Amino acid sequence: MGSGYAWVKTLHIVFVTSWFAGLFYLPRIFVNLAMVAPDSTAERARLLLMAGKLYRFMGPLMVLALAFGTWLWLGYAVGAGSGWMHAKLAIVALLVAYHLYCGKLLRAIAAGDDRRSHRWLRWFNEAPVIALLFAVALVVVKPF
Repeated sequence: MGSGYAWVKTLHIVFVTSWFAGLFYLPRIFVNLAMVAPDSTAERARLLLMAGKLYRFMGPLMVLALAFGTWLWLGYAVGAGSGWMHAKLAIVALLVAYHLYCGKLLRAIAAGDDRRSHRWLRWFNEAPVIALLFAVALVVVKPF
């Protein structure tokens, strides 16, 4: 497929990896926020600042991961017409929804409108790990 394909694939992998780093860490900050003592306003403010900066940084990473993935799919016909690609695209759609929900959750936590337990948030934090496992398995194994 040529060196152009290799560069596009490389950039896709780099931006997916970077986006996932944020998807793994942002919900962990939410766990920490849920465990902050009510009188610890400085710690809460610091964690909210970190979460806000991370979420804003994750947006462009997501867009670039999606752009290079779309380029691979449409420009180089990677997975075109394959069942595994349709399943992977469904996982990607769920991950975009998860990303956007993290933003909604961050706004609710910052406003003091969300009282989810640290246990709930710990389970929430596992979703991108499971999604990554399935997406990588689909790409590598191509089961259908």
